[in-house]
Amino acid sequence: MRGDMTEVRTEVAGALKLAVEKKHPWFVGELSYLLWQTGELDEVPSVCAEPYALQIRGQWQEAAVAWEALGCRYEQARALAEGPESGQRAAIGLFEALGGQPMAERLRHQMRAAGVRAVPRGPRPTTRDNIAGLTTREMQVLTLLGEGLQNAEIAQRLFRSPRTVEHHLASILAKLAVDSRGEAVEVARQRGLLAAPL
Repeated sequence: MRGDMTEVRTEVAGALKLAVEKKHPWFVGELSYLLWQTGELDEVPSVCAEPYALQIRGQWQEAAVAWEALGCRYEQARALAEGPESGQRAAIGLFEALGGQPMAERLRHQMRAAGVRAVPRGPRPTTRDNIAGLTTREMQVLTLLGEGLQNAEIAQRLFRSPRTVEHHLASILAKLAVDSRGEAVEVARQRGLLAAPL
């Protein structure tokens, strides 16, 4: 995190050799990935865990999909951050949803240094104060979900397009770490974000 690549190389060298000897794919993967970030890794070791191997090969999209399938959302965000601007923007959103403010800030800084315009500035105070990191608009959508409204009805009620509502819904599902509208409402009620039905 400090960017001290000399220290990273020193720390990784011995541990990576041992991990390769023991044929432990996940330790080999993580250590190889760290070494790759310093520019010192020439080739992916054969016992490297696949998501790390994909990242080292520059296949950030495939790596992000692999991490997501494993339920490793932080690593998914890290892989997205290695992509172009669209991937980096998605990574910032995911880091924010996970409470990974330092990584989100680091990525924002990198994007600005690379000349990217309109870098997302981070959550507003109302979003930071929300226990799930939901924006004011996402809370409005979630409340209407709790009332049983469908996307088109929510869009009409909020004077937004159905596509915009779909975008908000996807963000809500990601932030609550659920797969469906019903689960989102249930989890929101459990966490006190929504009142129980009368």
